[in-house]
Amino acid sequence: MPLQIYNTLSRSKEEFKPLDPGKAGMYICGMTVYSDAHIGHAKSYVCFDIVRRYLMFLGYHVTYVQNITDVGHMTDNDEDGGEDKLLKESARIKIHPMQIAETYTRRTSEDLAAMNILPPDIMPRATGHIIEQIEIIEELIAKGYAYEVNGSVYFDVTKDKDYGKLSGRKTEDQEASGRVETRTEKRHPNDFALWKKAEKGHILRWRSPWGDGFPGWHIECSAMSMKYLGQTIDIHGGGLENQFPHHECEIAQSESSTGKTFARYWMHNNMVTIDGVKMGKSLGNSSYLRDLFKEFDPMTLRFYLLQSHYRGTTEFKKDAIDAAEVGYKKLLAAFERLSEFVGNPEVRSLNDAERADPLVKEFIQEMNDDFNTSKGIAVLYELAKQTNTMLTEEKPDRNNLQSLFQIWNALAGSILGILSPQHSALSTQHSDSALAGLMEKVIGWRKEARDKKDFAMSDAIRNDLLSAGILLEDAKDGTKWSLK
Repeated sequence: MPLQIYNTLSRSKEEFKPLDPGKAGMYICGMTVYSDAHIGHAKSYVCFDIVRRYLMFLGYHVTYVQNITDVGHMTDNDEDGGEDKLLKESARIKIHPMQIAETYTRRTSEDLAAMNILPPDIMPRATGHIIEQIEIIEELIAKGYAYEVNGSVYFDVTKDKDYGKLSGRKTEDQEASGRVETRTEKRHPNDFALWKKAEKGHILRWRSPWGDGFPGWHIECSAMSMKYLGQTIDIHGGGLENQFPHHECEIAQSESSTGKTFARYWMHNNMVTIDGVKMGKSLGNSSYLRDLFKEFDPMTLRFYLLQSHYRGTTEFKKDAIDAAEVGYKKLLAAFERLSEFVGNPEVRSLNDAERADPLVKEFIQEMNDDFNTSKGIAVLYELAKQTNTMLTEEKPDRNNLQSLFQIWNALAGSILGILSPQHSALSTQHSDSALAGLMEKVIGWRKEARDKKDFAMSDAIRNDLLSAGILLEDAKDGTKWSLK
């Protein structure tokens, strides 16, 4: 069975067929960076990390874009009302909102890396794409889908006959529900803001054809996804709570602007709950990753989240995490015994014989069924049994065990990401790329020091790198680096 993905738009599983054969573009809604990430956020990013990893395992060249929201996300998501979440936190702690955004962008990246979540290929910010957002808004006004009033611009939902197709919430149904209009300047209570007038004292503001203001929450994702992945993208993902209004509005403004399908597959992960109630920062019931890391290994938390299907709810219970840790350690123990026996050979892709292994085929079958990680983990327990049995034989076959080592690395490492990064070909690839980028910057800093004849600093950089196991060699065509 080829890969099947549950498409929220069609409410059915569909065979994955990307726009460009061999390539897959993914856009995942990222965090609004006004506080730390909690376990509910982690579920979403672990889920889409798995999607990405599995597509790479299948041979796709994946471009993974995950945005940072640092302006325009209001405390009242449905009504364009309330306060900007960053500005609210800025006023509370008396720190500039961009300092808050920088702090929590960094902290979130650190927390997700601790859970072996691969970093995005591109991580754009809303504030860095104001021009692109304004251009889409101008196009929507020109086509009659949006209107300006008092310095703000709204999308007219009555002009889009398909509005509501993702969530099933039709405009006429919402009218009948008696929803109260909170902004009289809107033509229709369901119209949503594309651009908002900045009142006096509003820190986050930019010039626009309609006056000083700032973008609405929804327009940023249309602008950034289309800039980096094209007008039609393969997979758009996010939490179930983003289905309406956020993703619904993205579809309306994007397709009205371009006349093309915005996303071919819509994926939504379900929520983490506490006593049946959604975990959320605004609800005050969040279990933040940094606090949980004091009690649990980050990789145990990853394993815990993978035990339930991404479209099912995950009830947060610490005793359930304790139980997950026991099972996780059993798997690791089998793999570590195997690693000691075969001597940790270089990780490689599976060959044809290994892909034909019954357990590998079963694992792939489960993953092809809408990324069923819970059943995939059940296959790993069978793999652990097989490993332990083979290791207790009087004369274990080293060749068979080396193949088993590669199978472990492919299924548990590269795809599920529950082995340490050094046992994952995909994680190693990304680590190497990150190190290369970092070294390019360090070599640049050292060159600046040499150009300024600050040889003490130049030598200090070289010596510090040498102590860390990195050798610098100066040549006519530039400085080269290598690991000792």
